[in-house]
Amino acid sequence: EVTAAFAVRGDTAVVEMAEASGLQRLPKGVFAPLTSSTYGSGELLRAALDAGARTIVFGVGGSATTDGGAGMLSALGARFLDAEGEPVPPGGGGLTDLASADLTGLDPRLATVDLILASDVDNPLTGPKGAPAVYGPQKGAAPDDVDALDAALGHYAKVLEEAIGPKAAESASAPGAGAAGGIGYGALLLGARFRPGIEVMLDVLGFAAALEGATLVITGEGSLDEQTLHGKAPAGVAAAARAEGKEVVAVCGRLALPPQSLGHAGIRRAYPLTSIEPDVVKCIADAGPILERVAENIARDFLV
Repeated sequence: EVTAAFAVRGDTAVVEMAEASGLQRLPKGVFAPLTSSTYGSGELLRAALDAGARTIVFGVGGSATTDGGAGMLSALGARFLDAEGEPVPPGGGGLTDLASADLTGLDPRLATVDLILASDVDNPLTGPKGAPAVYGPQKGAAPDDVDALDAALGHYAKVLEEAIGPKAAESASAPGAGAAGGIGYGALLLGARFRPGIEVMLDVLGFAAALEGATLVITGEGSLDEQTLHGKAPAGVAAAARAEGKEVVAVCGRLALPPQSLGHAGIRRAYPLTSIEPDVVKCIADAGPILERVAENIARDFLV
């Protein structure tokens, strides 16, 4: 067991799934791609309900899991059984043995809560752009593990379709279903409204008001790559700034997007730390000083 926090203001709760099911909960360098479960995230949601929440913002990302939200749903009252009528093992790998699903025992309070799925990715549950293929390797999944997890999640969705009907198949292909190892799928089955995480954060942070007085907008992330274009923070910031006619540049650890893709995302230019220090290890170790040199270049190019 671990202690995990969530935030409450009035009748709104903000729950971050990684607090209970994130990579930071694993020993350094140790992964559990087939067995890690989102059960603890379900316990957090239940605690938010116990606290009287009427609106729950469920932030998903940074997960150690690829179980399609099965663990979360189990913590909230669902049952996932094998052919012998026993609960399947935890984790995405255990879903291979799934024979039946029963969601009738879900906490009835879920039907009266506004559940918002806040995610920075819009991937489906399975397939080439699905949770195992795109994010599994980040969680320690070898190629064979990725194949096994993709097949297991596909089987999981089919069993759920038999249990609750077409909604299960529709949710599997919906934007955000593949977020955080498929916990987005589980949230959508609970009736969650998908909303890009960056939109939620920009609202909370008062971005629109700050943007009014901005001359130049600077955004960034560790790796500016194809994942960035699927609703991650820099793309969201760029879209909001472009709508107001503001110029945007990005800072990143490494750059893996061509200028054309950056332009389509609304980013005028990217400044990778590796353009100053090619050694990635040194970039990570000395990010602060290198970032200052990047800032000087941005100022020289756009503000002087």
